[in-house]
Amino acid sequence: MAHLLEARDLVRTYQVRRGLLGKPTPVRAVDGVSLTVRPGETLGIVGESGSGKSTLGRMLLGIDAPQGGDVVFEGQAMPEFGTPQWRALRARMQLVYQDPLAALDRRLTIAQQIGEPLDIHKVIPKEHRAARVAELMAAVGLRPDQGGRYPHELSGGQRQRAVIARALASRPKLLVCDEPVSALDVSIQAQVVNMLRDLQDMNNIAMVFISHDLKVVRNIADRVAVMYLGRIVEEASSDVIFKTPLHPYTKALVSSVPVPGKMLEGRVILQGEPPNPANRPSGCAFHPRCSLANDLCRSRVPALLVAGEGRTAACHMVEAPADAVAA
Repeated sequence: MAHLLEARDLVRTYQVRRGLLGKPTPVRAVDGVSLTVRPGETLGIVGESGSGKSTLGRMLLGIDAPQGGDVVFEGQAMPEFGTPQWRALRARMQLVYQDPLAALDRRLTIAQQIGEPLDIHKVIPKEHRAARVAELMAAVGLRPDQGGRYPHELSGGQRQRAVIARALASRPKLLVCDEPVSALDVSIQAQVVNMLRDLQDMNNIAMVFISHDLKVVRNIADRVAVMYLGRIVEEASSDVIFKTPLHPYTKALVSSVPVPGKMLEGRVILQGEPPNPANRPSGCAFHPRCSLANDLCRSRVPALLVAGEGRTAACHMVEAPADAVAA
């Protein structure tokens, strides 16, 4: 199946200044990431805070331009940010934000905001706008009377449903969901995730689902990419990565996922905090927290290698019978 989205060796570096007169220090938020997404597929991206997940999501949409590598969408290179070509492409790819209240304009009603993309992208005639807004609201579980309300008059779950309805208005082929349920109660999280899955099946939408909550990712993702300090350290199908994780970091993340009716047995407790991205450790960035680290780990960066059918891992401790597929 042809790829809807392909990212190759993406790099994004920021200059961080410590204090008012401090010297700028380069920080690689995304460091040589390659990935693909097929039509109708959900790719989960997981990792601790500061691993570069959100920056990667914005780069996939062309909001943050890569300083290295490129993004290809539907066989075409991503246009430069802000150009007419890039704006036209926005109808095909949309972002679902983490904080729905910040994503919505508090001065406009919910119906006005859901209908706004229809006016911007002119995807339907103006006389059909109201019917399309009503259809979108019904699809995400909002009542007709809620269309006349303002964002502060809705609950957090209802606001997130409105954000998703707005993202779906232009009938996109790709949704990048950046922590879309992290601010919601657990019961509401399940409702929103189930709704996303249903909408995806009905409309054949591909999703990049960014989250630090592995329980949610396990329920929604077809494939999972694990990020650590700007790099992908393991990628495989959701079933495989949760049953047989290979990378020590992935093993620690998976071991922390609670199983109903069972106590956490064999949980791997990581020591210390993630390293400062401005002072990246030599060799494998994970080695200061890894119980398996040796001299090779401390001196050489592991390449992302094929580690079985449909899976890759970047670890010197993982046997890799094939050649490197990414740096």
